[in-house]
Amino acid sequence: SHSVLKITVSKKGTLSYSGAISSREHNPYIVIAFEDNSDSYANIKRQAGWLNTALSEIQTKYRFRRFNAVGHSNGGLVWSFCLEDYWPDTNFQINTLMTIGSHYNLTVTDMNNHTQMLTDLIDDKSNIPKDLTVYNISGSNSYNSDYLVAITSVEAGKYIYQNQVKQYTFFTVTGSTSEHSDLPTNTQVLQYIAQ
Repeated sequence: SHSVLKITVSKKGTLSYSGAISSREHNPYIVIAFEDNSDSYANIKRQAGWLNTALSEIQTKYRFRRFNAVGHSNGGLVWSFCLEDYWPDTNFQINTLMTIGSHYNLTVTDMNNHTQMLTDLIDDKSNIPKDLTVYNISGSNSYNSDYLVAITSVEAGKYIYQNQVKQYTFFTVTGSTSEHSDLPTNTQVLQYIAQ
C-alpha cells in the first residue's frame, strides 16, 4: 500500500530511478542499491559517500527530512559510516536505524580483537546522532552464525552504538529462515521492521 522508489547508484556516483512516490504518500519506501556491491572496507566507505549523494539528491527532489532506515549486511555498515562521516553536515533527522546481519568486525569472531574497520567506527562514533534508536539484528542457524556472519561480529555493533544513541537493542533471530540471505524476509525481522 506504500509507494516504492528504487534508486541505483552507479560506479560513477550517478543515480537511476525506477518506481515512483505518489504525491499523497506520507511514508514511501525508498530502496537504495549500489551497482558496485563488492565486499571490501574501501568499497563500503565509497558506498557511504554514494548513499550521502543519493540522500541529498532525493531530498532536493522529494523534500523529505525525517525517515527511518534499514541496512542488511554491508548496508548496515554503509549507514554507520554515512552517519559518522557525512551526517554532521546534513539537515536530515533519522529516527530509527535497523541493521540486519551487519558484520561490524568483518570475519573476526574474537570481540577483543578489533579490525581496522571496527576501530575506525568506534573512533568516530561521537558524530552519530544522540537521539537515534538502533536495532541490531543477527541471525543464527548454527548457534554462532547465520552461516556467513558470526553473531559476535554483528554484536560488535555495541561498541559503536551502545551508550552513544538514545536506545540500542541487540537481538538474534533463529529458525529455518535465519540464514544471512534470508534475514530480510524472515517473518520476525519483517515484524520488527513494520513496528
